[in-house]
Amino acid sequence: MDKEEKELVEKAKKGDIGSFEALISHYRDKIYNIAGYVCLGAPSEIDDVYQETFLTAFKKIKNFRGNSNLGTWLYRIAANNCWMRFRKKKMENLISIDQVAHLASHNENIKKELSHDVLKALSELSVDYRLAITLVDIEGMSMSEAAKILKISVGALKSRLFRARNILRKKL
Repeated sequence: MDKEEKELVEKAKKGDIGSFEALISHYRDKIYNIAGYVCLGAPSEIDDVYQETFLTAFKKIKNFRGNSNLGTWLYRIAANNCWMRFRKKKMENLISIDQVAHLASHNENIKKELSHDVLKALSELSVDYRLAITLVDIEGMSMSEAAKILKISVGALKSRLFRARNILRKKL
């Protein structure tokens, strides 16, 4: 975390809404992308997870200790929100063509980066595998940072990635 971000976090902890908004503007697209990739099975959930992530962050910013990057903390909140929604609804992880079109219209970056077939194959992965692929392969995080977000060991992350990539390879 750079000096400017630390100062904004400290101000946000003291209730400065402008500082919190400045922090959020930096991570807005990344959190939306994470929510989009993880919630592929439910495009209607993407906006909810996105909003809940920042609401939770606003409520809990005072508890942020700064042991990790703010982005890591926000990714963790987004991942938890996705997991909670999937657990509640016990959703089927398959998506329709209409849902892919809806998702693509909301996030032009996803449309440019991934083809329909890759999106469909990614949506068929379990949430744990999808998060691993999203954080490391799509968002470009290091293994250690992604493992920290997922609260697993680097070895467990490597195992998830290996399995997820093999499943994707077979599907594609």
